[in-house]
Amino acid sequence: MDRRALADFLRNKRARISPVDVGLPQGHRRRTPGLRREEVAQLAYISVDHYTRLEQARGRHPSRRVLGGIARALRLTDQERARLFQLAGEREESEAAAPVREVQPSTLNLIERLSDTAAIVVDPTCRVLAWNPLAAALLEDFSALAPGQERNLIRRYFLHPDPDLRHYGMGASDQFAVTAVSYLRMAATRYPDSREVQDLVAELVAGSEDFARLWESHQFRIDRHLQQSVRHPQVGAIELDFDVLTVPDQEQQVVIFTAEPDSPAYRSLQLLKVIGTQRMTVES
Repeated sequence: MDRRALADFLRNKRARISPVDVGLPQGHRRRTPGLRREEVAQLAYISVDHYTRLEQARGRHPSRRVLGGIARALRLTDQERARLFQLAGEREESEAAAPVREVQPSTLNLIERLSDTAAIVVDPTCRVLAWNPLAAALLEDFSALAPGQERNLIRRYFLHPDPDLRHYGMGASDQFAVTAVSYLRMAATRYPDSREVQDLVAELVAGSEDFARLWESHQFRIDRHLQQSVRHPQVGAIELDFDVLTVPDQEQQVVIFTAEPDSPAYRSLQLLKVIGTQRMTVES
């Protein structure tokens, strides 16, 4: 791995890409041309620290999946992509045509061990791939839904026939909407040939004026931490912290809902563990 040459290559390619080229808003106060490091990291589904270290010639050896994500984020040509892999000392692999749906055992073990936390795993299109018992109690029994469309959170939010049920009683639902659309925008950028992603966007544009407005506005905001009020039909309002953790090599997100120990919200979650849990399931 030639760290210095790789760093020079990444900085050069980042500077030539405009935010508009990848579906992001231009914004203001950009001191240098091209994308920001954090924008490349978001599009590549890696941490900002990991990408920054690569550009500073002091990063750890990137995996092939990480390199593939960077190549898509920077819109590299086939020759440039091959050069990226060469500089990183890796054998080039075929670019993924669609989001990865397999959840790693380590991720499943993580959410299973979070017994006091509601946790789900979603792919870039906001499809729920796995969940733990408390998430089933807090949100819904995902095992009772058909895999695919019915387990897609963004599809539920914009197309559910009952507006009162579409967002699981979340108070800051508008923030969720913008974040979910931003994730889908990144998925459309990373998988431009995916018919599934194209069909999902087309369905949402045709079926929801709210989605069409957000999609056309090019708003982009990823909220990885929020304080969220969830009104549950059995235990009432629960004030929770909402955090999104990235699984870089899988381009997946672990979404967790937590409460301060011994708080009223924590006690509500403990009650839900007793009255409404389901066995942890993975999408078949």
